[in-house]
Amino acid sequence: MKYFIYGASGGVGREVASLLLKKGESVVGSSRKPTLQKSESNLSWIEVNTEVPEKGTEALHGVDKVFLMSPPGHMDQYTLLKPWIDESKKQGVKKIVLMTAMGIEHAPPEVPFKKLELYLADSGIDYIILRPNWFMQNFQTSWLSGIKKDRKIYFPGGSAKVSFIDSIDIAKSVVGAFEDSIEKNRGYMLTGREAIDHSEVAGLISKATGITISYEDITSESFVSMLINNGINQDYSNFLAMIAGALKEGKSVAITGDVKYLSGKEPTKFEEYAKENASVWK
Repeated sequence: MKYFIYGASGGVGREVASLLLKKGESVVGSSRKPTLQKSESNLSWIEVNTEVPEKGTEALHGVDKVFLMSPPGHMDQYTLLKPWIDESKKQGVKKIVLMTAMGIEHAPPEVPFKKLELYLADSGIDYIILRPNWFMQNFQTSWLSGIKKDRKIYFPGGSAKVSFIDSIDIAKSVVGAFEDSIEKNRGYMLTGREAIDHSEVAGLISKATGITISYEDITSESFVSMLINNGINQDYSNFLAMIAGALKEGKSVAITGDVKYLSGKEPTKFEEYAKENASVWK
């Protein structure tokens, strides 16, 4: 079986590709800088360009199944990924697994991610849509500077609980979703198996590292400024602030069994994730 992974050099995509290679599958991965990626006997790379969305789509020739996701920071997911759905249909791809985000199912149809979901559903290709909750990995990437510098988690989340998910569990769910035995042509909500607030997160990171970390509930405006200072563009920073507002309203608390259904394993608890990644925060 031959698979195409959009964004195979990123966190989720890289893990998806790795899991498929361990199963003996053939993988074509995309990257903005394919020459910097390591090729293997069953792994080849092509170049993609968010400014030219159709670039590289010819690589879908001979591909059986496709994983699509939008790179972080890109706001028009529909324009970016539509050419890949169109070419998949031309090439007779058997299944597309698309990753969007938790809550997109409730978005208006003109929202790019929702528009993309609807377009895929109407494409005639067998599909599965995965909608993950907030990533645990945000605490070692986007929110890391505050933790390292001030020993604080800066986030406008109030005391709302969140069923954070490990990106490795997302990747395992993607691989599971490719299986023919999985119910297709529907969406799945990917969550952790517990819901905790940011103060509890700070406590678990403190326990794992031996360093006292605290949580500071900041304003939405301060959050946007922090993100921009960390190199995230204005539009995407505003988007993250908007969905953080939904989190604060309690809309990220749901816990589902979808990760276990798709991957066959219970999702990682935050305490386990913190222990595994403790060195990141020291």
